[in-house]
Amino acid sequence: MAHTTSMDPARANGWFRVERAPRLFRLVIGGEWTVHEAPRLDFELRHLDPGDANRAEIDGSGIARMDSAGAWLLVRTKRILQEHGKTVEGPILPEIYGPLVHTVEHEHTAPPVTIPHRHTLHALLERVGHTTVHSLVRAYEMLGYLGRVTVETAEAFMMPRGNLRVAALIHQVEETGLNSLPIVGLLAFLIGIVLAYQGADQLKRFGAEIFTINLLGVGVLREIGGLLTAIILAGRSGSAFTAQIGTMRVNEEIDAMETIGLNTVDVLVLPRILGLVIALPLLTFYSDIMGLIGGAVMCYFDLGITIPAFLRQLHEAISMNTFLVGIIKAPVFAFVIGLVGCYEGLQVERNAASVGKLTTRSVVESIFLIIVLDAAFSIMFSILKI
Repeated sequence: MAHTTSMDPARANGWFRVERAPRLFRLVIGGEWTVHEAPRLDFELRHLDPGDANRAEIDGSGIARMDSAGAWLLVRTKRILQEHGKTVEGPILPEIYGPLVHTVEHEHTAPPVTIPHRHTLHALLERVGHTTVHSLVRAYEMLGYLGRVTVETAEAFMMPRGNLRVAALIHQVEETGLNSLPIVGLLAFLIGIVLAYQGADQLKRFGAEIFTINLLGVGVLREIGGLLTAIILAGRSGSAFTAQIGTMRVNEEIDAMETIGLNTVDVLVLPRILGLVIALPLLTFYSDIMGLIGGAVMCYFDLGITIPAFLRQLHEAISMNTFLVGIIKAPVFAFVIGLVGCYEGLQVERNAASVGKLTTRSVVESIFLIIVLDAAFSIMFSILKI
């Protein structure tokens, strides 16, 4: 029998040597096969050449010490030999290490990792199709939830059985409306300044600076005021709805409520949606006022237009319809924000990562639907010539 030594036992704690005979490949191992020796043993074992032998033997009777890393190397070597078409006998091991190798070989048999080709046309089409189907399913489920909330809302007003919790409703009006006044007012004031400045900068070229007030009045009252306020509340209140209800689901508080017979829509959803429906039109009105004040300040300092002149031109530029077009959209935006925020909160799984993921999704979906509805309102009012 021919002998070939791959590693010198005298210079290594973990070692192996290869013995070759006609049609036989024999691997003799010994020493310490532990995690500290694993990098060196791994490199050497990867370069084993079993040759043309049809049988292989693994003799590990010389192993002095072995942990799970060494056992894995041994099992992997056996599988590589089998993949080369060899009939493997063994491994022969000290009795103490037999159960460890058996566990690694039979209980940790994960399939090989395959890296998907993500940049192929097929993969792209697959992702687009999966995303489309997922979006349609979620839209269908949300539509069903809209029907349930609509029925529960009608019952709360039509059937005198205490479904509408007034204290919770007032609390939500305070949380979503009163506490939002500072941020809404500041941003609306700054947007009014920006809009007036940009409009004046362009209209100066034609000597029509006075029409900056027309641009400001129509833009703020019809679009900017309501849209800006809805987007702020989608990020502030819609995300809070999802996080609050989602945390209750993680803590199993919603399960406890259902167990004692409470209707979660009556208790959690209706006060939030109705509170937002009440608060958002009022915030929109406040945002309109602050935006006009910001524009008036800008016109005074940049164009020299006094406040009385500003008010006279504003009165000529806008009408009641201009104001109502912006206010009418506010309850619809509020209902969508509340519906999406509560729906996503109830979809949270029992882990913290799900709360964060669905809170983000709630904000994105709310803002997307607000802009879509705003575009639909604009088209409808244009067709109706309002």
